[in-house]
Amino acid sequence: MKLFLSIITTMFISCTIFGQDAMLCTGHYWTEDEANLVMKKFASEWDDLESWEERAKIIRQGIIEGMQLDKMPLISEKFNPIIHSSREMDGYIVENIAIESFPGFYITGNLYRPTFEQEKYAAILSPHGHGANKRFTDDIQYRSAVLARMGVIVFSYDMVGYAESDQVIHKMPIALLLQTYNSKRVLDYLISRPDVDSERIGMTGGSGGGTQTFMLTAIDDRIKVSVPVVQVSAHFFGGCVCESGMPVHKSANHQSNNVEIAALSAPRPLLLISDGGDWTRNTPRIEYPYIQNVYALYNAEHKVENVHLPLERHNYGFSKRTAAYNFFQHHLKLRFNIPYDNGYNEDFVTMLTPEELKVFNEENPRPNNALQGDQVVMEYLGIKLKN
Repeated sequence: MKLFLSIITTMFISCTIFGQDAMLCTGHYWTEDEANLVMKKFASEWDDLESWEERAKIIRQGIIEGMQLDKMPLISEKFNPIIHSSREMDGYIVENIAIESFPGFYITGNLYRPTFEQEKYAAILSPHGHGANKRFTDDIQYRSAVLARMGVIVFSYDMVGYAESDQVIHKMPIALLLQTYNSKRVLDYLISRPDVDSERIGMTGGSGGGTQTFMLTAIDDRIKVSVPVVQVSAHFFGGCVCESGMPVHKSANHQSNNVEIAALSAPRPLLLISDGGDWTRNTPRIEYPYIQNVYALYNAEHKVENVHLPLERHNYGFSKRTAAYNFFQHHLKLRFNIPYDNGYNEDFVTMLTPEELKVFNEENPRPNNALQGDQVVMEYLGIKLKN
C-alpha cells in the first residue's frame, strides 16, 4: 500500500505540478488536496539530518537567488538614523525612527524600548501585513508596547509602499526583494546598537509580515526566535508580489513551499500561530507535523510549537498576541511584568495617533537625497527582472 501511494503521489506531482512552466508560485497555487500529496513527496526527499540539510541548502539558495538578494550592491554600515519625539509611557518608551536601507531609501517606523535600565536588551523586528497605515493600528501598538515593557527593543517598521514608505508603490516588481532587504537592514541596525544582545533577537509579523518573518529567519541565522502568524501554508504562497512576485519557491532544479521555508528555522525556536478562518486552517494536520519532523532531526522538538485557534480568523488579535508574549518571554528570557489576571491585560498601553507616530513631517522633513519612484530605485540598485 505504501509503495502504491508513493508511485501515485510521484506521478501526480510530476504530471500536474512539476510540469508547470512558470517559476512563480502565487496565491492558491495548489489545492488543499494537491498540497497534502506534495508534502508527502517533499518528505520522501530526506530521511536524516544530512539529507535534510542538503535539501535545506537548495531551498535557501533558491530564496536568495530567486529574489536576487545576492545581486544587491554592497552597502556601507552607516544607517544615518533619524530619531525624535521620545515619549515615556507606562513601562515603555516610544520613539519615531528612520534609517537608511541604502543611500536615499528610508525605512520608517517606531522604536519601543523598556523604561527599566539594564546593560543589554533583547530585540524584536516587527514587520506588518497589508494595510495602508498598518504600523499605526492598535494591534501593532499593543504588541510593540507590551514586548517593550517585558524588556525588548522593538522596531516596528513600514512595509514598502505603505504609510511613510511611499518612495515606491507596494506592488512594485521587486517588492519582495526590497522588503526582505529592508528587514535585513533593520536587523543590522538593531544588532549595531550597544544596548542590544545579539544572541536574543526575535521577529514576528502577521499575514504578509508573517511571510517576512519566515523568509528572513530562513536565510539569516541571527534571528534566534521566530513567530510567523497566520501565514505558513502548504497550498497558499501569498497573494501579493511582496510575498510571491519573485521565483523564491521554484527553480529549474527545485520546488518548495512556505512550509519548508519556515522549517529552515530549525533548530531555533519557532511558533506557528494559525486559525480556522484562513489558509492556515490545516496547520495542525499538515504544516506543523512536517516541521516537527524536521525539528526532530536536531532533537529540538521542544523548540517548535503551534497555537491553533479554530474559532478565529485572519488577524494578529489579542489571543494570538498573548501566545506570542509567552513564547518570547520563555525563549528570549524576558521579564514577566505585564498585568495578568486570568489573561494578559494590555490596558496600560497608550494609543498614539498616526501623526504622533510619523517620522517625517514639517519639523522633520525627509532628507533631500531620497530616491523617488519604482524605476529610479530599481535603476539605482541595478536589479533587472528575469525574463
